[in-house]
Amino acid sequence: MPSTPILALVALGLIVVIAIAVRVLRSLRRFARARTLVGDGVGDGVGLLKARRAALKVAFAERRRQDSAQTRANPAYDRRGGGDRRITNG
Repeated sequence: MPSTPILALVALGLIVVIAIAVRVLRSLRRFARARTLVGDGVGDGVGLLKARRAALKVAFAERRRQDSAQTRANPAYDRRGGGDRRITNG
């Protein structure tokens, strides 16, 4: 008979531990779901930023090509120096 209260306390302790474990696991699942949603959103944002950066690189490269074609149409003549840079035999 004296072991009956001890067994009851052990059973009650196990029930409490199981209840706490279930709540913790449920909270961890919700956290994992939220972490996934946030990670997906951040990943999408990073992808958009990378695409914008690549588009800007292309636009700047095209602009540089146009600028260099206008100012340096004849590479033998340097307009910034003010004179003809061609090599002559004399």
